[in-house]
Amino acid sequence: MTTQHPAHTCADLAVTILGAGHIGFAIALLLKQAGGYRLTVADRDPSRLAEAAALGVHTQLLSDEPSLQAAVQGRFAVLNALPYHRAVAVATLCVQAGVHYFDLTEDVQSTHAIRRLAVEGRAGGAAQSVLMPQCGLAPGFIGIVGQDLASRFDTLHTLRMRVGALPRYPQGALRYNLTWSTEGLINEYCNPCEAIVDGVRTTVPALEGLETFALDGVEYEAFNTSGGLGTLTETLAGKARQVDYQSIRYPGHCAILKLLLNDLRLRDRRDLLKDLLETAIPTTDQDVIVVFATASGLRGGRLVQHSYSARIVGAPVAGHTLSAIQLTTAAGICTALDLVAQGRLPQKGFVGQEAVPLADFLDNRFGVAYAGGAVAAVG
Repeated sequence: MTTQHPAHTCADLAVTILGAGHIGFAIALLLKQAGGYRLTVADRDPSRLAEAAALGVHTQLLSDEPSLQAAVQGRFAVLNALPYHRAVAVATLCVQAGVHYFDLTEDVQSTHAIRRLAVEGRAGGAAQSVLMPQCGLAPGFIGIVGQDLASRFDTLHTLRMRVGALPRYPQGALRYNLTWSTEGLINEYCNPCEAIVDGVRTTVPALEGLETFALDGVEYEAFNTSGGLGTLTETLAGKARQVDYQSIRYPGHCAILKLLLNDLRLRDRRDLLKDLLETAIPTTDQDVIVVFATASGLRGGRLVQHSYSARIVGAPVAGHTLSAIQLTTAAGICTALDLVAQGRLPQKGFVGQEAVPLADFLDNRFGVAYAGGAVAAVG
């Protein structure tokens, strides 16, 4: 059951979006169109700020540390859409300023550091504001789905979560296009992956556990990648035999990645790998999000299984076409902000994604995008 808290009046709440790239722009667009927040978009790139300003929001140039502090100070919340390696520094500023913090990081170590901040980040003790990282798709929405499935069992045996951000029209041997942060993608392919195996929290290697399956007539493969589970292994520790997360790709992708990362040892030269991927693999706005999760266990003494699947494509919003990854990622963090502002989530400390009831998420004016609906607009 979700703890209820006093709701704020959203129209009185100042929110800063850090980062005006593809995702930051999408966040600003959704929040502006839905109404209810006073928005500032901050970035170091004047051209990106000009695009954000065209939405009718206030902008601020991030030229140095004092300008970053000014972008944080006095706000109700900061939505961090900067690269993952800025997450801890920005979260620290938010704790010191008593400002709610939300981000999209898939980086496990950053999330652990932010969780520690919630306990010991202030001179006077625990944080008095919300620290809610991993508010995107995976980690993010998939953790909400996973917790919902897990809650349906008296005894949970297995929980398997699969997510892919894929091109709708795949080309080349990799059958893949860049749809989001290349740095984040490399992190997922290289870093250890958290899991529960035989009832024990552990880590498993990325790119292993290859499996194939078909969904709605389309063949896919899936393999271990890092960061997608968020804090779910902690929440389900001692409650499940097997919990894992894998990224979905078209068949053949994993074998080529192993050649690049292992045989050619590019996992040790991530900057070079990033240059190669961004030079050789085109970006695309014609993408699709595939979500597939299954859980099995005992309920009422019977062995049963429950599943969740979704296929989400991009959509036009106020004359701007958002890709599927833009739409889902922005909708996730906007929903988290809304639920905190409405008093439907805790008002201070670390908040994991699994604290969000799936029904509340899908019923939200932004979260409805995951159910195939259009995000709410002013009026």
